[in-house]
Amino acid sequence: MAVVIAALIPVFILIVLGVVLKRTLMRLDTQWHGLERLTYFVLFPMLLIQTLVKADLSRVPVAGVGGALLLSALAMSLLCLALRPALARLAIDGPAFSSIFQGAIRWQTYVGLSVSANVFGEVGLALASVAMVAIIPLVNVLSVAVLAHYAAPEKQSARTVVVTVVRNPLIWACVIGLVINVVHLPLPKIWHEVADALGRSSLAIGLLVTGAGLHLEGLLRPSVGAAIGVVFKLVLMPMVALGLAVWFGLSGDSLVIVAICAAVPTSTSAYVLARQMGGDAPLLAQIITLQTILAAITMPIAIALVA
Repeated sequence: MAVVIAALIPVFILIVLGVVLKRTLMRLDTQWHGLERLTYFVLFPMLLIQTLVKADLSRVPVAGVGGALLLSALAMSLLCLALRPALARLAIDGPAFSSIFQGAIRWQTYVGLSVSANVFGEVGLALASVAMVAIIPLVNVLSVAVLAHYAAPEKQSARTVVVTVVRNPLIWACVIGLVINVVHLPLPKIWHEVADALGRSSLAIGLLVTGAGLHLEGLLRPSVGAAIGVVFKLVLMPMVALGLAVWFGLSGDSLVIVAICAAVPTSTSAYVLARQMGGDAPLLAQIITLQTILAAITMPIAIALVA
C-alpha cells in the first residue's frame, strides 16, 4: 500500500500544480490550449510509439490485460444504455446522458501511464500501453456514436463518426508502434534519443494540462448526474474489470495494471469532445473534477485489493 501511495503522490502533485499555474502564472486559456495540442498530437503519441516499439510483447499478456479492459468498457457502455430510460426519469436529458456515458467509460491516460510507470517501471509502461491499444479505439467509437445519437444538435452521419475516430492521433500511434514492433523494423539511434526525450516530457506536461482543465466551482453541491458518473467510473468500472481479469487468469503485475487502468478518472479530452458535439460540457467538467479528486482515495483502494 505504501508503494502505491508513493507512486500516486507525484502524479497528483503535478495535477495540483496545474491547478495552481492556471490561476497564477498561466491564466490564459490559449496558453493551455497550445500545450494540450502539443501533448495530444506530438508528445503523447511519441511516448506510445516508443513504448510499444521497445516492449517485449512476448512477455506481456496482451489478450488478458487488453481483453479485461476492453470487455469492461463494453460492459459499462451496455449498462449505461440499459439505464437510459431510468436516468431520463431523473430529468437527465440526452446531452447530460452523453456526459455520464463518457464519464463512465473513458480513462485518463496520463494518470494511468504515470502510475503504471512509477509502480513497475518500463514493464508497467508496456502493460499500460497494451491496455491503451485495447481501450482507445473502442471508447472513442462509442463516445462519438452516443454523442451523435443523444446530444448533437444535428445527427452525425456514419461517415462523420468514422472520420472522427480515424483522425485520433493516439489510435495511429498505437498502430504505428505495434507494426514497428511486430515487423522488427530497425530504427536509428537518433530516433530513440529524440523519441525518449519527447516521451519523457509528455506525462508531466499532460498531468499539468489535466490540472489546468479542472473546474473547481460547484464541487460542494454536485448534481445527481455527476454523482452517477463518479460511482460508475470509480466503483463499478474497477469491479467489472478486476472480475474479468481474474476470470482471464491474470495475477501479479498484470492484475495490478488492470486495477490502475480501470480506476483512473475520465480523460479531460472528453470535455473537448462534449463541447464539439453538443454534450453537457459543464456536467462533464464536474464529473471529471470530482473523479480526479476522489481517485486519490479510490485508486489506492482498488490497487491494494489485488497488490
